[in-house]
Amino acid sequence: MNELSIIQKTYDLIIWYVPIINRLPKTHKYTIGDRIINGLYNFLESLIIAKYASEKINLLKSLNPKLDIIRYQTRILLDFKLINNKRYEYISQLINELTLAR
Repeated sequence: MNELSIIQKTYDLIIWYVPIINRLPKTHKYTIGDRIINGLYNFLESLIIAKYASEKINLLKSLNPKLDIIRYQTRILLDFKLINNKRYEYISQLINELTLAR
């Protein structure tokens, strides 16, 4: 995947996902919601840093576990019935498109 396209896809995911997380009930918004948002922002920052790194591959591979954490946190939202199946499937599809260096 083109490095610029993955940055744009991550950016688009953040723009789409953060407003949904911000509408969670307070008990979840400030716990799992904050973790997901911070994870997404950190992921985007790491991609931008990797864009300028000379050793891109290892840096990008190290981001896969962070993406997996976001994937599981999203599944928690589904299991707590905080998002519906349709949103979960769409978010999962977006996250899967970001999976790096498999």
